[in-house]
Amino acid sequence: MLDIAEELDRWAGQGRDFAVATVVATGGSAPRPPGAALAVDTDGTAVGSVSGGCVEGAVYELCEQALRDGEPVLERFGYSDEDAFAVGLTCGGVIDVLVTPVRAADPARPVLAAALTAAARGEAVAVARIVSGPAELTGRALTVRPDGSYEGGFGAHPELDRTVAAEAGALLDAGRTGTLEIGQRGSRRGAPLTVLVESSVPPPRMIVFGAIDFAAALVRVGKFLGHHVTVCDARPVFATRARFPEADEIVVDWPHTYLERTAVDARTVLCVLTHDPKFDVPLLKLALRLPVAYVGAMGSRRTHLDRGARLREVGVTDRELARLRSPIGLDLGARTPQETALSIAAEIVADRHGGTGASLTGAHTPIHHDDPGTLGPSWCAGFSGERPASP
Repeated sequence: MLDIAEELDRWAGQGRDFAVATVVATGGSAPRPPGAALAVDTDGTAVGSVSGGCVEGAVYELCEQALRDGEPVLERFGYSDEDAFAVGLTCGGVIDVLVTPVRAADPARPVLAAALTAAARGEAVAVARIVSGPAELTGRALTVRPDGSYEGGFGAHPELDRTVAAEAGALLDAGRTGTLEIGQRGSRRGAPLTVLVESSVPPPRMIVFGAIDFAAALVRVGKFLGHHVTVCDARPVFATRARFPEADEIVVDWPHTYLERTAVDARTVLCVLTHDPKFDVPLLKLALRLPVAYVGAMGSRRTHLDRGARLREVGVTDRELARLRSPIGLDLGARTPQETALSIAAEIVADRHGGTGASLTGAHTPIHHDDPGTLGPSWCAGFSGERPASP
């Protein structure tokens, strides 16, 4: 739902009723990830997508039905030999889709509207909704902010609200969308619930150190992948807007000095292209001790060995050095700045999702690596509940 927040926020502001279908979980070669959404208003206008076309018609009809009867519905779509080219995913995947009406009189409307507004403004926010569980809890929602505060909830269940808010906050911190499985205390066999948590966060940062021609290509690829890209170099003659028109920020400063004062988080990627010990060593000494997603440094294998020795001399441990991706990038045989940027970006993506970087041809590994939110073992929210039956 939050992936189409800008349009839905406009609908909510205009007082429109609508229903939103959200991918809850996926299996196999599903075309869209958890959190992907399609929404339909009372005029029949549709925005978004849950499948890239395979099951859009059937999901559209479910949205219309939810608008009529006001009832949420959870539906599974998957490939079958008998129905391969009708309502099904001919790619062989499986998706679970939650359809939720968002009408003026619905109790969750103000909570969902607040989440949509925050996401549309580019603020960090998470929204939690019941996917399956007791009927009295369906149709409600809870919105969580980065500071841990939350609004809305699941009726007269304050302990459940606190548990979901804490777990949703952890997903929000990681910028992840996924499901929680919770067993509610005091009810028969734990009354297991499944809760969908959607996170909307500002774009992850990519900081490129070294205003060289390779950096210009990496800026373009970083923007294409959805990063907020900063270029930092101590030399004002090279760190210019004319050379990096697509960068979000250009900083003239010593790299380690800038890194000391700028905000980073667990999604930040640091690409060190300076290729000069006087920049590299103080910068990497700091970078390898920060809780960032990726640290890569450019250079030959000889440069890498020399760099490692210099870093050990200033106190960097072998454990810290093990975090360094150097020489930076995957082995694509890259030669041009553009090819090298692709190599670096490919390594960042593989590192994020646990990919191997190996060719898929002839391999027997999954094409899509499971994230929270895929069909299979999910997050446990601490109430010792059991996994609900599949829909």
